[in-house]
Amino acid sequence: MPLLNTSQIMEIIPHRQPFLLLDTIEQLTPGSHAVARKCVSYNEPFFAGHFPEEPVMPGVLIVEAMAQAGAVAMLSQPEMKGRTAYFAGIQSAKFRQKVVPGDVLELDVEIVKVKGPIGIGKGTACVNGKLAASAEITFAIGSEAKPT
Repeated sequence: MPLLNTSQIMEIIPHRQPFLLLDTIEQLTPGSHAVARKCVSYNEPFFAGHFPEEPVMPGVLIVEAMAQAGAVAMLSQPEMKGRTAYFAGIQSAKFRQKVVPGDVLELDVEIVKVKGPIGIGKGTACVNGKLAASAEITFAIGSEAKPT
């Protein structure tokens, strides 16, 4: 049973379809760690062009999914409610195997450093226990959201 479903994830981060790349959060330690899952479907909009004859999830979207998992970890802290985590950098990204329709991507992100609004997360993306990708992600937390 997942800890958070898609609706609950959308209460924490602002991403929406078709750019929400998480289905569930399986483990969560606010401010420090998240494990998420993405069930990769043939119906993903990016497969129409990447690649029609051999659908492969773009590596940059795998890294984005890691970043979204890290954002859930950071923004699930009560004092971060209503804020947004922005990408500030990607280091040491490595891609080890293709991610294709039918795969279940497990994203594991640990927040390793936070200084003020800037932080660093180390993430991995695995399929069936095999490493598909890894990266170090730098993020910036935006100021509190304005009431509507």
